[in-house]
Amino acid sequence: MRTRPLVATIAVLSLLTAACSRADRGDEAESAQDKGPAAELRLGYLPNVTHAPALIGLEKGLFEKELGGTTLTRQEFNAGPTEVSALLGGSLDIGFIGSGPAINAYAKSHGEAVRLISGVTSGGAQLVVEPEITKPADLAGKTVVTPQLGNTQDVALKKWLSDQGLTDEVEVTNMENAQTLNAFQNGDVQAAWLPEPWSSRLVLDADATVLVDEKELWPGGRFPTTVVVVRTRFLNEHPETVRAFLRGLVASIDHANQNEADAQRAVNTRLEALTGKALAPEVIERAWANSTLTFDPVAGEFPQLAQDQVTAGIAEQAPEMAGFADLTELNAVLKEAGQPAVDAGGLDKK
Repeated sequence: MRTRPLVATIAVLSLLTAACSRADRGDEAESAQDKGPAAELRLGYLPNVTHAPALIGLEKGLFEKELGGTTLTRQEFNAGPTEVSALLGGSLDIGFIGSGPAINAYAKSHGEAVRLISGVTSGGAQLVVEPEITKPADLAGKTVVTPQLGNTQDVALKKWLSDQGLTDEVEVTNMENAQTLNAFQNGDVQAAWLPEPWSSRLVLDADATVLVDEKELWPGGRFPTTVVVVRTRFLNEHPETVRAFLRGLVASIDHANQNEADAQRAVNTRLEALTGKALAPEVIERAWANSTLTFDPVAGEFPQLAQDQVTAGIAEQAPEMAGFADLTELNAVLKEAGQPAVDAGGLDKK
C-alpha cells in the first residue's frame, strides 16, 4: 500500500516528534496539584458533524455558561494528528478528537500526557465509492482517500483493506475533506473513507455510493468515532474547570438528542461561520442520521482499536491502553444530572 503525499507525511510525523519532546511526563503531570479554576481553557475540535456537540456547545454558549470566569479559547483543526501535536506540545488543554489520534497521543507520551474523559459520537463514518465499485475486489488499482495519515478513518480503512487482502492492491492517499470532494467529482480519486458530513456530501453532491458503513463492522454498531481527551496536567491542576466543561458537554448532547432540528441549525450555523458555507438540509439530515451523539466513549473497544493500528501498519505493536480513561469528573456530572454512570471498560486502572 502506497501513501502520499510524502512531504505532508513527513511534516505530520515531524510535528508529532517535536510535540512528544515537550509532552507532559508522568512524574510531572501526575504530581500536579489542584490550583482551582483555570484562567483559560484552550479547546480544540474539527468542523465535522461527528464533532456536533462541540459545535452546538460553542454556538449556544453552553460551555461558557458553565465555565464562568474561565476564558474559553477555540481552535479548529482539519484532522486529529495535528490536534495531537497541539495537545502534546502543551498549546491545547482539551480536545474533541478521533479515537485513533487519541490512542496515538496516549501511546506517544508513554501513557502520561492525556486522559480520555468522555465520549462524543459513535458511528458517522463510511467508505463511499464510484457507482461502478460494487464489491471490495473492485477497489484493486484504485485510489482511496482518508483525511490524514494516522487519523481515525485512515486506520479504519487500512485495517479493512488488510482484512480484505487488498493492502498491496490499493493506493491510499491523504487529503483535506473539501479537496476530496473536488477530486472525487473530477474523477481523480475513486473512493474515500470519511467522517460526516463529508461521506454524505460525496453521496449527495458527487453521486457516490456506500460500500462500507463502519458501524456495521462493530458489535451492536457502536464504536467511538469522536471522544474528548484532556492533558493530564490540566486535569490534575484544574479538575473544577474540567467538570464545568463536561457540564457544558452533557448539556450540549442532551440538547441535541431532545431538540434535533434546533441542534442541526446550530451545527450548520457554526459550520458556515468556520467554512464559509452551510450544509444543504438533505446533507445535514443524512449525516445526522448516521451518527449517534453520546458521552459514552465505548471504552471497551479501545484495546481492539489499538490492535487495529498494528494491522493497519500505523504502529509496530498495540499500545497499552490501561490507565487511559478517567471518567471520574464525567460520572460526577452525570450523577448531578440524574443520569447513569458511564463504564470505563477497565481502562481506568494501570
